Amino acid sequence: MSIPDQKTSDLKIVTAAVIVIGDEILSGRTKDKNMVYLAEQLLEQGVQLREARVIPDIESEIISAVNSLRKKFDYVFTTGGIGPTHDDITADSIAAAFSVGIDYHPEAMGILTRHYEISGIEFNQARQRMARIPEGALLIDNPVSKAPGFQIENVFVMAGVPVIMQAMFDGIISRIKGGARMLSRTIGAGIPEGKIAGELGDLQKEFPDVSMGSYPFFRQGEVGTNLVLRSINQLNLNQAFEKLENILERMKVENTETT
Repeated sequence: MSIPDQKTSDLKIVTAAVIVIGDEILSGRTKDKNMVYLAEQLLEQGVQLREARVIPDIESEIISAVNSLRKKFDYVFTTGGIGPTHDDITADSIAAAFSVGIDYHPEAMGILTRHYEISGIEFNQARQRMARIPEGALLIDNPVSKAPGFQIENVFVMAGVPVIMQAMFDGIISRIKGGARMLSRTIGAGIPEGKIAGELGDLQKEFPDVSMGSYPFFRQGEVGTNLVLRSINQLNLNQAFEKLENILERMKVENTETT
């Protein structure tokens, strides 16, 4: 039985959700890269991504998703729908979700005015829409195309274009307070997934705070399984992994004896 050096319940777990907004994602015209990037970066910050949703550019869908997830998780990150076109309705939908007004933000207007003056491009009414920010929100800097994102309470609203979203995320890392980091250990076994399933299930019961996954692979005609153990408790993770190694070694010996 596991003997933890620290109770897992005493370790602070910080969670997040991602909402990917855009009809172009759901139609398959655009392949989303933002969710994977955010999952990896949040993990580095000690934040566990627990849920991801892909939703259309429909106000009621955005409001419902934001209000549901912001109450359930420590952080919510949205991507998409903050551009200059008629279907970029994320900012208005977020304002509605929080029951606050939305208007042209003086700082955002200043940033965009200077950007378009320097660029020699008309700062028309459509582009000015990108300066409309919900009341009480903090701006998120956009060093790539200047149109800012924003944060309102625990919800971070960012662009859908991956290079812009990534630049925005770099600027908000200091606002994210992580908790216990998720640790993982992996071992490959030259056996079918079904053969180890029973033993892995028993091991999971012994170490309930260690997540255990099995992922089959096929290489050069050989069938095998990658086994991944994850936990925020280092000692329990190591103990479970050691027992898994022993199980695999025993199975290897048994297989040799029967051949």
